[in-house]
Amino acid sequence: MGLSASPSSNRRPSPDRADSLEASLLSQSAPSPDARATLKQPSVWRFKLAIQRNLSSYLFLLPALLVFALFVWYPIILGFIISFQRIDMLNPAVWMGWKNYQHVIADPLFGIAWRNTLTFTFYALLFGYLIPILLALLINEMRLCKCFFRLAFYLPVMLPPIVTVFLWRWIYNPDSGLLNALLSLLHLPAGLWLETPGTALPALMVIATWSAAGTTMLIYLAALQGVSASLYEAAEIDGASLLRRLWHITLPTIRPIMLLMLILQIIGTMQVFIEPFTITGGGPQNATMSILLLIYTYAFQQGEFGQASALGIILFLVLVVFALIYLRLTNRLMQGD
Repeated sequence: MGLSASPSSNRRPSPDRADSLEASLLSQSAPSPDARATLKQPSVWRFKLAIQRNLSSYLFLLPALLVFALFVWYPIILGFIISFQRIDMLNPAVWMGWKNYQHVIADPLFGIAWRNTLTFTFYALLFGYLIPILLALLINEMRLCKCFFRLAFYLPVMLPPIVTVFLWRWIYNPDSGLLNALLSLLHLPAGLWLETPGTALPALMVIATWSAAGTTMLIYLAALQGVSASLYEAAEIDGASLLRRLWHITLPTIRPIMLLMLILQIIGTMQVFIEPFTITGGGPQNATMSILLLIYTYAFQQGEFGQASALGIILFLVLVVFALIYLRLTNRLMQGD
């Protein structure tokens, strides 16, 4: 017996029903009237709608924005205005135009301060940038006493700056200092470390590196914790030595952090002030005169607040370049993640 087709299987929908099905499908695919109205609304209305939806978040953010504007943007704008004025704190301000900038650039100390600042930055990057990396790598490879060495190398960061100043003054003392005493035990000639123009700036660099290397070292240690242990295990199975593991696994992994720390250290070391101000006072023979110390000299020793602001704006513009590089690198890292 053959199978006969069901009457319903060959039945075609009527024209009216087909039109209703097509209309329902079109209504499902097309946006609703509210959605079409929203799409036709102008961008200003959508912006207002976004503000209304996030109003509570903006209110919570408002105090922080006010504090930031009061203590960051307002001093920057005020300093920019003062850089074009003569202010002696007694008489009304007098508009000077570009004369403050011309006087600052023509000052012989301007070139000396920039040369000392750039030299200090070079020394600080040559030693102060590499030493924390080496310390972090050594501590990370230790099996025992990691906590002790982390605390030992971070301890100088916790010391108040005035304690650091007195400590290193005693170490560099030409008569009874620790450094000359150690050199005499080794039958080596003593030196006038802070009194000689050729050694004063490197001596300050040693102090800055000793007092700040602990923070950078901890940042690198935190970055090293993110290196996958499976990579080291695979390298050990392949017979890679410790140096090859460091060169091919560790350093490439923490390279983004190293680049960012390089920019941050350039910005930080170009603002050196505490060491030359408290230890050498800019001497001997202006060998340790930095840009910030020259700004301090203009403002609080000569009373030239306009010239101090002009030099501060010049330094600000130079640091903005490195800050933009920092933001560029940060954006690349965020996109990479």
